[in-house]
Amino acid sequence: MSALGDVCCTLPVACALKDEGIATEIVWIADKRFAALAKQCDAIDEVISLEKSQLKKRAWVKELGEFDVALDMQGLLKSGLLVGAARAKRRLGFHWQREGARLFSSPVMPDPSSLHVVDQYVDVARALGCQTHRARFGLAPAPEEQASVAAKLAERGVNGPGYALINAGAGWASKRWSPSKNAHLAAALMERGRPVVFLGAPGDRPIFEEVQSHCSTPPVDIVGHTSVAELTALIHGCAVHIGGDTGSTHIAAALGRPCVGIYKVNDPRRTCPYGQFIHTLEGDPDPNDVLRVAERALAG
Repeated sequence: MSALGDVCCTLPVACALKDEGIATEIVWIADKRFAALAKQCDAIDEVISLEKSQLKKRAWVKELGEFDVALDMQGLLKSGLLVGAARAKRRLGFHWQREGARLFSSPVMPDPSSLHVVDQYVDVARALGCQTHRARFGLAPAPEEQASVAAKLAERGVNGPGYALINAGAGWASKRWSPSKNAHLAAALMERGRPVVFLGAPGDRPIFEEVQSHCSTPPVDIVGHTSVAELTALIHGCAVHIGGDTGSTHIAAALGRPCVGIYKVNDPRRTCPYGQFIHTLEGDPDPNDVLRVAERALAG
């Protein structure tokens, strides 16, 4: 509910429950800023776009009907309050419960073999009887979103897939790779004939403008020009995605796109692009090292 990457990384819970017949109907509550991503998951039947005002008066949750189980996958007070208000026979939650969230649901401790946060989320589904061994995200952009993104890229001189996507932003400043190194990497990719597109939210524009200030040849700028639904389509068409521990990185991994993760703060064993630890660099790597990993990811 609080971040795009969190929504993405929890989608395999819905897929596991639906794929194995544990759940026949799944209702998902998500922050209205990120609800469009949940709507692109083929395992979710209904998505409720949550407004802040709905947290104060929660009678509407009971009106959703009775559920066999309510799951708190975020483990914060706001998610706990919603789970607590649900008419559910059971209430389970992700093991990392904060702000009193465990007052409303029982935490499911992860299996010792579940190192990645996605696998730890899926452990909640396993507690309900799922036997899945590999997370499935069920994400796919709609044709109209793909067409919209294709038109926006064409306006900027990019025709067709095969471009490299770079996200220079992140929710925390400490997670961001330096603008000058992003610019160096973009230049190296363009020198090799690869179109380079920078993406991001509207709030990332100052970061991108600083990247631009270091570029002799300007990369393609689509920062702040895509909706969340279009973001999935944009990532779906890329040849490789490069970024830190941020939402677009996790979406790229969910879509099976080659990802290069630059992890300055968080432990990549826990939050790397799912299934692509081999393409992850820690600390503050040199752009040439990132380029080598990107070329390896492109080669498959």
